[in-house]
Amino acid sequence: MSAELAWGRRYLMVPPEHFRVDYAINPFMDLADQPDPVCVRAEYDAIVAAVRAAGGEVVQLAQRSDSPDMVYAMNLGFFVELGGGSGVVLSHMRYPQRRLETASTDEWARSRGLCRWQFGKDGVGPHFEAGDAFAWRGELVVGHGFRTEELAVKNLGHDLGVTARGFRLVREGMYHLDLAFCPLDDMHALVCPEAFDADSAEGLLALVPEPLVLDVDEAMTFCANSIVIGRSVIMPACPDRVRAQLEAWGFEVVIVEVPEYLKGGGAIRCLTNPLDVRLGRDLRTR
Repeated sequence: MSAELAWGRRYLMVPPEHFRVDYAINPFMDLADQPDPVCVRAEYDAIVAAVRAAGGEVVQLAQRSDSPDMVYAMNLGFFVELGGGSGVVLSHMRYPQRRLETASTDEWARSRGLCRWQFGKDGVGPHFEAGDAFAWRGELVVGHGFRTEELAVKNLGHDLGVTARGFRLVREGMYHLDLAFCPLDDMHALVCPEAFDADSAEGLLALVPEPLVLDVDEAMTFCANSIVIGRSVIMPACPDRVRAQLEAWGFEVVIVEVPEYLKGGGAIRCLTNPLDVRLGRDLRTR
């Protein structure tokens, strides 16, 4: 019998006061195809409502006017609950257009007494983006290749005192791990092997007792860019085959369509960042 994920019930989100496409740093961004502000807000509110309906909590961080991608809160940092407090490994964004977001995240974390780490700054030092990192089965699963550098995997493991396993992403449309991998519970996960090089695909599948293997067409619906609260999977889309398997495993599929956010290259997981990953419970310490 599989056990539910212990984390993923408390999320940081950034209200979309200034979301737009000002530049193109992934294959989905097109300056000629701007998000509709009214629809953007409606999609955001629908995610918040779905999280709360599933028993989750939302904490909000105000968006900077000069950081249109800050709405993709998953990339702001990797948050962990420590003994006696909390901390965050702040992202060191690959692209300079997103680096201002880190300063606001750092200020927000400091105001709440969180410990803070960062591996680099202003382009110096290894890049790390938290959309590449998941706590799963006691270890830290980390994607690298497009945004996060391989050296950051080692640094994450060392600084947090946990086992961090790196998996190389090679398909451009899946530039963060959260587009190709979604843990569901302690036995099941969505995995798109074609997002990785051969060794990484084999290694990641070996970690998952019962994977739901996605082909590229399924993964490009952003179905892996979902969040799980108990047995509810909040998804931007769900191909029929994927839905059938999830329901057979006892999950409830909750669809919240986010076409405006897809214009920036992100969906449900990108817009939500778990605040309740706990060292010693979700990540075994060495």
